[in-house]
Amino acid sequence: MQLIATDACKELIALLKSKHGELMFHQSGGCCDGSSPMCYPLGEFKVGAVDELVGELEGCPFYMDKAQYKLWQHTDLTIDVVNGRGASFSLEIPEGKRFIVRSDVCAVD
Repeated sequence: MQLIATDACKELIALLKSKHGELMFHQSGGCCDGSSPMCYPLGEFKVGAVDELVGELEGCPFYMDKAQYKLWQHTDLTIDVVNGRGASFSLEIPEGKRFIVRSDVCAVD
């Protein structure tokens, strides 16, 4: 799995870091938050034994539920930004933006 940030994503992360300090991401598995990457101040979201660190975006740790990672482990994830408000507690929401995932299946040997 590769974790890639678009230029728009990098710009938004820089803005959020300037306002909130160090950040972290958790890939939501659905339910109340949909399936968007959620952005929090570093340490605010409590990761546990069911979470897997799958990479970093601009120096920010990116976590995913282990069961979800098992399904997505052969998928490259591009984190992008779109205009609009999501229904979540993610830090980008007040900016009128939303992080989204674009995915491509990886080649498997």
